Amino acid sequence: MNTLKLGGFSLAMFAVAVIGWGGFASEGQTQEKKAATETKAAAHSDHHAMGMMACAQACSNCQRACDGCATHCAHQLQAGHKEHMATLMSCQDCSTFCAAASQIVSRNGPFSSLVCTGCADACANCAKECEKFADDAHMKACAAECRKCEKACREMLTHAAATK
Repeated sequence: MNTLKLGGFSLAMFAVAVIGWGGFASEGQTQEKKAATETKAAAHSDHHAMGMMACAQACSNCQRACDGCATHCAHQLQAGHKEHMATLMSCQDCSTFCAAASQIVSRNGPFSSLVCTGCADACANCAKECEKFADDAHMKACAAECRKCEKACREMLTHAAATK
């Protein structure tokens, strides 16, 4: 068999070494692409998680505002202001929606979109009821929290739909 010797190595061994090196190089490029893809996915996941937590926080804030407003409305009822009954009921229901949404969204539950749809609608309705009492600072503050929560839920829903 005629093989050309290069410093103790045959040409065939040299060819195998070069081909093998090329395989390692392409494997390294594949690893780099995989790492870049994983980095992008992680960044997207972090962005999604931050959006979910912002929504959960807004829901928690609104839940507390609605609970406080419901107590305020109860005191108004006790003082004879019967027009606060509808707002009391709206605040109680909205608070319940917001509490559920905060819990489910904070753990990225499978019903996050479902509960946020209901929460956004409840917040819109509650804000509308509270805004009827424009001269009452407590009611005005509750309406503002409801609007913030409604916005956060709708933004989360838009983001969730875009990631599907």
